[in-house]
Amino acid sequence: MNRLILSAAIPALLLAACATTPQPYAATCVPGTDSGCYSVSLVDPGSQTAPPHYPSDLTPAGVRAADDHLALEEVNGTEAMAFVAASNLAALASLEGDRRYETFRQQAEAILTATDRIPGPSFLGEGIGNFWQDAANPKGVWRRTTLDSYRSENTRWETMLDIDALARAEGRDWVWKGADCLAPDETRCLVSLSDGGKDAVVVREFNTTTGLWVEDGFILPEGKHRLEWLDRDTLLVATDFGAGTLTESGYPFIVKSLKRGETLAQATEIYRGDIGDGGYGVSPSVFRDGAGAVQAVLINRPLDTFRSESWLIDGDRVAKLALPERVSVHGVQGDKLIFTIEEPWTPHVRELTAGALIAEYLGNLCERVGPDIAEPVTAGTIVSGPCSTIVVKTGTDVIFQPTDRQSIDSVVVYDDRVVVSYNDNVVGRIATFTNSHLSDWSRTDVAVPDNQAVSLGGSSRTSGRLFVSTQGFLTPPTLSLFTVDNAELSRLRSAPAKFDASTHVTEQFEATSSDGTKIPYFVTRPRDMAMDGSAPTILFGYGGFQVSFPPAYKPEMGKLWLENGGVFVQANIRGGGEFGPEWHQSVLNENRQLAFDDFAAVAADLHARGITSPRRTGIYGRSNGGVLTSVAMTQHPELINAAVIESPLIDMLRYHELPAGASWIGEYGDPRIPEEAAWIARYSAYQNLRPGAEYPRVYITTNTRDDRVHPGHARKFAARLTDMGYDHLYYEETSGGHSNDADPVANARRWARHYVYLSQQLMD
Repeated sequence: MNRLILSAAIPALLLAACATTPQPYAATCVPGTDSGCYSVSLVDPGSQTAPPHYPSDLTPAGVRAADDHLALEEVNGTEAMAFVAASNLAALASLEGDRRYETFRQQAEAILTATDRIPGPSFLGEGIGNFWQDAANPKGVWRRTTLDSYRSENTRWETMLDIDALARAEGRDWVWKGADCLAPDETRCLVSLSDGGKDAVVVREFNTTTGLWVEDGFILPEGKHRLEWLDRDTLLVATDFGAGTLTESGYPFIVKSLKRGETLAQATEIYRGDIGDGGYGVSPSVFRDGAGAVQAVLINRPLDTFRSESWLIDGDRVAKLALPERVSVHGVQGDKLIFTIEEPWTPHVRELTAGALIAEYLGNLCERVGPDIAEPVTAGTIVSGPCSTIVVKTGTDVIFQPTDRQSIDSVVVYDDRVVVSYNDNVVGRIATFTNSHLSDWSRTDVAVPDNQAVSLGGSSRTSGRLFVSTQGFLTPPTLSLFTVDNAELSRLRSAPAKFDASTHVTEQFEATSSDGTKIPYFVTRPRDMAMDGSAPTILFGYGGFQVSFPPAYKPEMGKLWLENGGVFVQANIRGGGEFGPEWHQSVLNENRQLAFDDFAAVAADLHARGITSPRRTGIYGRSNGGVLTSVAMTQHPELINAAVIESPLIDMLRYHELPAGASWIGEYGDPRIPEEAAWIARYSAYQNLRPGAEYPRVYITTNTRDDRVHPGHARKFAARLTDMGYDHLYYEETSGGHSNDADPVANARRWARHYVYLSQQLMD
């Protein structure tokens, strides 16, 4: 089954209590062996006074009482929209009034709407599907062709659905959010449409054979749905079923079976979590073999951001699976479940290491069947359904165990093979694994370009094929077709260069963080650049949610920044997934400060090497990266002269109260618990702004339609900077949502504003 559906984020429920004010921290520099600062350490200054807006009472009530900008949390409130209008006017005058803006905008738009881009393919039945946006179709068209035609230089496309035309006809700001098609023929598809780019979508059934909406088709009202095809006339749906059916963050915890012709109110409940569940909402998964036959139906019940329970559905029976709580399920092969463990696990005698790819019989994993059977299923026990397997094997197959400097990126399961893309010191690799005899998984390494990112794209289990993309900071993407039988890449298309990369080089270095950990980072710079600290440099970071950032071709950055003499740095700080689960988990909750130390250490290392200097250093981050950049600004203003803080979380003492913030409690901690509020308060940038600091003129930007990271974070931070008399820019786009994928023409304006600001701060 092929899909392109954007998921959002969600909740967790814990207790609130009183808390004492934690002692604020200050940063000091630890000299390296050469001149300059190589690592950053945090020390307690003892007598340092709290910032003026630092709550004396860290209970939710105390935090609220200390917040003088709560009105800006009302998304469409009168005061909030007046603030947005006034801020936008000033920001646009500075940014779009700059002499460089129009050139940047035209260059970015030419890149983002270019017709020589590689059309991202997905398998659709016996053909190829693609969603395409350009200047003539900014909202996009969903279209298809044959594989032979896709291979050719003159691909003939057939439009199935024109989103621009649909939006005009219905008078709605429709944004494409993907289609989920029923295998194996994939002629019936659930199309998701967002009003203005929000994560919440409406769902309609579409027939790719007729090119029409299905007359008696499934229709779901706007919501953050989790849904799967069970068969042609049945969906498994987790959504808003009415009062009391959503978690704290607004995500579903009930799964129902919806038959064709039924309303949501008539659907039959098959699984129920709890209203206090965390994470991104309960979600069903239907795993099929290459012929489309259902192999297993699983329910994922998130307990918090990363911990979850896995349940097996067999008709009206439910079996909880004895899996670790931190696990990623990739598929089913025969009667085996294929999954990655994100924490150490001892299913039998041997302890397995976090990050390993595992195969285990579903029957071995069953704990209980039905609501009345409490005893675990033991070896030799015979029960009904998938748990009826007589346990004859007590071992667990380890398909692939990454080393300390490796991590699994993605896994695709076929009927007789498993394909794995993984990072090796933050560059991409591919291997296939075949279960030839019992637990003997033979490995075949696939030849891929060196020092590039490798991404697995759309796959077809029926035909045993897979799209693979490779790219680097200075190397445009190449799309290849991978066939599991021969384990070779067959090149389909290569994207043309969008900027002159001949004058630049990419290098990888390491910085030393506050606890001695080595933090890798990539530098893309002019080949003949003088190492005198004069190069204008953008430092990008994210550091959260186990998201990895290997080398990637960023054409708008290359054209608007590198070609103008700039340097681009990508920091692979902890919190990401570059080196597996431990790299992420080492900076969760009370250890979050280490991720910020990593980022500061990279900045200091850049200065010590002479690549750039504080005057020429700017930082960029969005979403969770907005936490990072806002903290970097408040803790280390001496290291930077610019910061683009986009779609950010910033008020970390109230993030859980701004939808859908509570879903991330597993990442940051719960501000309602005293000790957790204390560690969050030490870094939360909104509360730690100080008068008289040497903050650079920062650029904060977000989106009114962002229903993933609330715009109140950015608004309140900008308002407090205003109150304190700090020069800054604030711009809020009023459509597009969190993903910035609604309109490439609007996205070109966004990038132009970013690079105008960075040029003003770092090049002028």
